[in-house]
Amino acid sequence: MGIIDDGLAPEERLLLHRHPHWKSIVLAILVGVIATSAAIYLLVLLVDWDVASLWQWILRIALGVTWLAVMSWWSIAPLIRWGTTHFAITNRRLMFRTGVFTKTGIDIPLARINSVQFRHDLIDRMFGTGTLIVESASDEPLEFDDIPHVKKVHSMLYDELNEALDGDDDERPDS
Repeated sequence: MGIIDDGLAPEERLLLHRHPHWKSIVLAILVGVIATSAAIYLLVLLVDWDVASLWQWILRIALGVTWLAVMSWWSIAPLIRWGTTHFAITNRRLMFRTGVFTKTGIDIPLARINSVQFRHDLIDRMFGTGTLIVESASDEPLEFDDIPHVKKVHSMLYDELNEALDGDDDERPDS
């Protein structure tokens, strides 16, 4: 079971579970490919250099440490962040979880949501993603960036809100 499935209450159904859109990790993958290509190219150049073998080892180690730092900071960390970010909608609440060492979570009961909006610019529309904006009863609006198929998610959340409100009307005793 996943992080979202483990946190569900009895009789709560998971309707949607998404990670951020893949466009949010394109730069991390690109940096990884460029850094690895540059490191291999420089390593091949070092073999042809006519310097003492001690200096070659020092330069190789410096190259390896630089490559590892670049990969860790600009490639691996964003990929881990992407993999540990979860956006989910159940029949009772909206859930957002993120983090590796320090985990953060936001749960918004559907009954507390006042409005749901989405925003996507030209690039977002090309990739089929966008920002979901949720305004709850007392908080400032929360923005969830890079939600895949944001228009469908918006419609699903709106439909669930309507069902939750209709369910509240059905449960009230007649006066």
